[in-house]
Amino acid sequence: MSPLKLPRTLRLDPSDSFVFADAAEPGEWAVTGSFLFWDRDLSNLTGKDRVAFRSGFLGVRSFGFSTLVVVSEASEAERDEAVADLAHHLRERLGAPDQAAALAAAREEIDFAASLCDLPVGTVVAMHRTETDGAIAEAFRTLHQKPGGEDRLHAGARAFRFVETDEDEPEERADLVGLARRDRTEP
Repeated sequence: MSPLKLPRTLRLDPSDSFVFADAAEPGEWAVTGSFLFWDRDLSNLTGKDRVAFRSGFLGVRSFGFSTLVVVSEASEAERDEAVADLAHHLRERLGAPDQAAALAAAREEIDFAASLCDLPVGTVVAMHRTETDGAIAEAFRTLHQKPGGEDRLHAGARAFRFVETDEDEPEERADLVGLARRDRTEP
């Protein structure tokens, strides 16, 4: 019997917190979440909702989105906990008629998510979701690190990077115009 595997949300940088209205927490179990879009007018999605539709996996605990998941081993207890977490959201947020219906739907979603994990543990997966003639289609791709472990074209040459700070810290500001004027007036 092969070990149970499920997708777990993966956050390589803070971008999910910018591109999704609600970002999943790193390391939570995930499902595709396409059911969130079944009864929506997809042609009118904009901004963060559109990004969530196109590429968001759904974290079952936070009910937030993640761009990437990683195939991970899971115990039966962890699988059951994921089902319970998702069933809770299906009942409380989406109005499942009763607990039995919520659990059945959650099990189906978790089983489908597990079926995507017929890959080695540690494989990173991305999704692209589309709508054609009223039907939602999902395409999945695996992401691999380049040989040698780095992107030689861009190694060490990033134009910017995000740094997380505590909100209590004072905001840093730079007066670029003032610096430019001072450089012209100083010998």
